[in-house]
Amino acid sequence: MAKTKFEYIWLDGYKPEPNLRSKTKVLDLPADYDGDLSVIPAWSFDGSSTEQAEGSSSDCLLKPVNVYPDSGRKNAWLVMCEVLNPDGTPHATNFRASIPNDEEFWFGYEQEYTFVVDGRPLGFPKNGYPAPQGMYYCSVGSGNVAGRDIVEEHFDLCLDAGLHITGINAEVMLGQWEYQCFGKGGQDAADALWISRYLLFRVAEKYGVTVEFAPKPIKGDWNGSGMHTNFSTEAMRTTGGEALFTEICEAFGKYHQEHIELYGSDNHERLTGLHETQHIDTFSYGISDRGSSIRIPIGAIEANWVGYLEDRRPASNADPYKVAGRIIETLQTVPVKA
Repeated sequence: MAKTKFEYIWLDGYKPEPNLRSKTKVLDLPADYDGDLSVIPAWSFDGSSTEQAEGSSSDCLLKPVNVYPDSGRKNAWLVMCEVLNPDGTPHATNFRASIPNDEEFWFGYEQEYTFVVDGRPLGFPKNGYPAPQGMYYCSVGSGNVAGRDIVEEHFDLCLDAGLHITGINAEVMLGQWEYQCFGKGGQDAADALWISRYLLFRVAEKYGVTVEFAPKPIKGDWNGSGMHTNFSTEAMRTTGGEALFTEICEAFGKYHQEHIELYGSDNHERLTGLHETQHIDTFSYGISDRGSSIRIPIGAIEANWVGYLEDRRPASNADPYKVAGRIIETLQTVPVKA
């Protein structure tokens, strides 16, 4: 038997977006433990300290729902959890429980974020600004990028955890980065993104750097940060067709405001119609159009309208459970089978 560390990770009740919380439980398990979720017990926590309960009745329950190896600690695993009430029902802050985990739905989250030190993006001078954006996107070299060591360490931890990180790149603003996280099923895909965020925060701690998910970290002529969400269904990936893709885009337009309400706070600061965005009050879709709400990738057209769509509206601080849930709900309204 071996002392094995399990980091229970959950979302608190803070608004407008939840924060990640975690605590460690040690279990005596065989040295060859392989990630069997069934042996990880439920646990409780003080909900009065996380905006999820009153002090007079403070216990909330943690239900393990996914487990990932943690190569950053010895004999350790990361456990994504749902929050339950004492009677075992989903807590009001538990949005995961209400969305389907049907693997017909695939998601690819493009998570943008900014490293910040002393209130300014990493790489920015203490006073004033660096050269205008242009040389920073996918760039290399001192002065063009900042924070690569943190990014690479995070990248390796995510891959070691079995997360499907499909790529990373420096973004348009200095100190701003992106990684892409793929998953199948509304719940599992969002779990993976939350775990990747947790690992990013933890790595940044080592370097004394803050991870900022605000959609417009620096005002003015600088790009904001989004969480572009690529999505597809079985029909989109197989039979496809222009009619199907058009029906889906039109359906998303009908529910534009409902989507925006769940796509992250302060998103109006980013969705201005500038810096590769459509205005928050306008819905549009177009082929290879990064200034639209929904981009139809050129690859889908070249494949005879088979593939996926990119929802460019979600902000970098959006809750992927809410985003996935709303996308799935909208797809289920499409007259042509999506």
